Amino acid sequence: MPDIIDITLFGSVLVTLFVIMDPPGITPIFLALTSGRPVRVQRRMAWQATLVALAVIVLFGLAGQHILDYLGVSVPALMVAGGLLLLLVALDLLTGKMEEPRQTKEVNVALVPLGMPLLAGPGAIVTVILAVERADGVGEHTAVWAAIALLHVILWLTMRYSLLIVRLIKDGGVVLVTRLSGMLLSAIAVQQIAGGVMAFVNGEG
Repeated sequence: MPDIIDITLFGSVLVTLFVIMDPPGITPIFLALTSGRPVRVQRRMAWQATLVALAVIVLFGLAGQHILDYLGVSVPALMVAGGLLLLLVALDLLTGKMEEPRQTKEVNVALVPLGMPLLAGPGAIVTVILAVERADGVGEHTAVWAAIALLHVILWLTMRYSLLIVRLIKDGGVVLVTRLSGMLLSAIAVQQIAGGVMAFVNGEG
């Protein structure tokens, strides 16, 4: 009888996605993007961002390669576009512009950049596309999707309980975290753009 789930593949996909999506690393960025909002709103944004990321990952897992082929979009192009978007967000964090206006920020920040491309970025999308395409049989497919589901539960828990940190660092600490997050995010963005450009030069994707 075939295995219901391939434990080895499950662990491999889970670890790979954990490294790429980096739940601990998203904590300061999440705190910076949600600062100044009521705890109730921040908690809602945590699960909204998680659901958006999960929806994007599932969509690309099911039909990602077909979508990219239909649109004529290469993986390097996806990397550069995501990097540019992250760079714009990083500049807002560094200059303090992310605080205003607040009317639509609750929804926008949860969708972009938290849900995508921070959580469901090009790296995670490509990893999922490849994992699904290479999976063979019920056990391997179950392993891939179970790893994706568990990783998103971890992401939600990390963001949900990172709000306790705000109580400790106070307003001054939040401002410091915001600036540091801007620097970190800009570095991630530049690296992603550079990776996409190099992939273009090397003729990948």
